[in-house]
Amino acid sequence: MTTRIDARFARCAEENRAALVTFLMGGDPEEATALELLKALPGAGADVIEVGMPFTDPMADGPSIQAAGLRALRAGMTLNKTLALVSDFRKTDDDTPIVLMGYYNPIYVHGVEKFLAEAKAAGVDGLIVVDLPPEEDDELCLPALKAGLNFIRLATPTTDDKRLPSVLSNTSGFVYYVSLTGVTGAAIADYRNVSAAVARIKMHTKLPVAVGFGVKTADNARAIAAQADGVVVGTALVDALKNSLDAEGRATGKTVEAVTHLVRALAEGVRTARN
Repeated sequence: MTTRIDARFARCAEENRAALVTFLMGGDPEEATALELLKALPGAGADVIEVGMPFTDPMADGPSIQAAGLRALRAGMTLNKTLALVSDFRKTDDDTPIVLMGYYNPIYVHGVEKFLAEAKAAGVDGLIVVDLPPEEDDELCLPALKAGLNFIRLATPTTDDKRLPSVLSNTSGFVYYVSLTGVTGAAIADYRNVSAAVARIKMHTKLPVAVGFGVKTADNARAIAAQADGVVVGTALVDALKNSLDAEGRATGKTVEAVTHLVRALAEGVRTARN
């Protein structure tokens, strides 16, 4: 079965360009603005949208995304409301792929079968669950694939050739290559290493490889897009959102434009990388 994610990466390949994958935290800074932001992303140039599921213990996230999760939780965001956010987005956009990204605990508490059924019904296309290794595929990965959702796995600079096949065995949609070790929002990767890493991963899979961590500017995006099938940007967008908020952390008239302005610049970088 072809998912929206498969279709979007195939379309980008036909256009001889990388896909721009954008991340925002679900419910940041509150539900109404979060929905407005989601709806604005495709028009600004986002090809795939990752929506963070706020969690109280986000161990793989850097300070910016941790703060975004806390803002969302303080505003009352829940897993049910995150699914509702996707459902509301789908009322006006049936084309743009949506990936939920987060941690297993809220899904486990919610109930795996219930979560997968509700995610599928809401219009979710894929999952990135950063704290479930391949050894735990029976927990969520295999049920997700059976439900028709892509399960996207992360590979890192420390994922060696011996480990890669197990990481990739049940991965679908795309492979998310984390271009540096550490938490989100760290310094930009060495682009020379990115090209070699993408080539190495492609020796083990036919899936598209999207590269993230450390992409902040159009020039960063252009450099990655010349070497990968996708460019993932999260912290820079979350920072743009945060910097637009008022002193009490509330959205302002500048919030949506602050994010979409950066997305447009990143999209331009991605789309001109191979010209």
